[in-house]
Amino acid sequence: MIGSSGARSRALTGLAGMLLVVSACSGSSGSAAPSSGGGGALGTTTLGSNESDPQPKQAVHALVDYCQTKTGATITVSDNDHNTFQNQISSYLQGAPDDIVKWFAGHRLRFFANQGLLSPIDDVWADIGKNYGDAFKVASTGDDGKMYFVPNINYPWVVMYRKSVFQEKGYTVPKTLDEFKTLGDKMKTDGLVPLAFGDQDGWPAMGTFDILNMRMNGYDFHVGLMNGKEKWSDPKVKAVFQTWKDLLPYFQEGAPGRKWQDAAKTMIVDKKAGMYFLGTFAAQQAPTPEDVADIGFFPFPTMGTQFDSESAIDAPIDGFMLSAKPKNPEAAKAFLKCVGTGAAQKTYTDISSGDVATANDADASKYNQLQKDAAAIIKASGRIAQFLDRDARSDFAGPSGMQGFLLSFLNDPNQDLDKFLSGIQAYYDSLPPEK
Repeated sequence: MIGSSGARSRALTGLAGMLLVVSACSGSSGSAAPSSGGGGALGTTTLGSNESDPQPKQAVHALVDYCQTKTGATITVSDNDHNTFQNQISSYLQGAPDDIVKWFAGHRLRFFANQGLLSPIDDVWADIGKNYGDAFKVASTGDDGKMYFVPNINYPWVVMYRKSVFQEKGYTVPKTLDEFKTLGDKMKTDGLVPLAFGDQDGWPAMGTFDILNMRMNGYDFHVGLMNGKEKWSDPKVKAVFQTWKDLLPYFQEGAPGRKWQDAAKTMIVDKKAGMYFLGTFAAQQAPTPEDVADIGFFPFPTMGTQFDSESAIDAPIDGFMLSAKPKNPEAAKAFLKCVGTGAAQKTYTDISSGDVATANDADASKYNQLQKDAAAIIKASGRIAQFLDRDARSDFAGPSGMQGFLLSFLNDPNQDLDKFLSGIQAYYDSLPPEK
């Protein structure tokens, strides 16, 4: 449990009670929010967090504790169910949001900035800008050229496996899709599910679509599809779903009724699955450091196309933004400046075992092997996408849009794909223009 004597969680206003708040409670050391109830020299500010799983939640509070000490501000944290927060954030930001909001870089950030729901933080970036590379700066910039986001961590989407299982069974890491399928067949023979899979929340399947589309059609086509410049009815997209359909026999059955956490446990804890394609945050489900150390991973195999050399992956960036009308902007900006330091980010990555820091001066010497490998694979990737629900507009990516469409595909992969894809395009075309 997370908290200290001054900690409290409050329901997010502006959501009509839709968000599930996970209450902070007292009794745990090293992960409290806030550390004192009286307010420091800068007074009190508030932070709305989208982390409810134990490990990332604890990491958020460790970061907050560190930045409270460094800034003198008191930061009250609201901990919220991740999926509910994501699906309801538009209503939240239009209501009475917290001063600071934990969120995503890229299109999903720019959309809210364009709506006037965020405050620009160019003054924060004047202090922290030298600590970030160009890619992080671009991902934090609005369409108006102003800065709206401070990156904290990112992580790659990769094929994970247990090193001990591969060693015991004599498996080797596949580099091509044919080798991948051959390995999957061998795993079936050995009584393993080749690929763990859970999509109850609707978004995990997006990662599989992303990687297949980038491998088959290239990064530029993929990004064009996300922003409406390419069509979902294009035969190139149909080929992606046909390939996915052919691969489904290697995936764990019943994915629409299973959460990603349970799928991760199938591989990490129970060793009933040989592999799992997901973000390295799946390591949060490992019960011990020894289990984390036993997790290896590799990029999704090449598919013999002209885009193999791109080595494109999803490597989403998480961080913090400032709401449109913060009650204490001075304290909130002090926290954001603190987040932009490697020392602060280290307090997060020391706890969240699958994430890597984004600041240039972050100390990576104490990374576990998984984090070292994650940083290396991100660096080696020629093109990096943010993830379907971050690269596309929120009303298209949500439960009524792609989450629902992908669940429909998983429930009935034999359906008429032309009709299925025409339905996706029709839905996209029905949406009002983004402001």
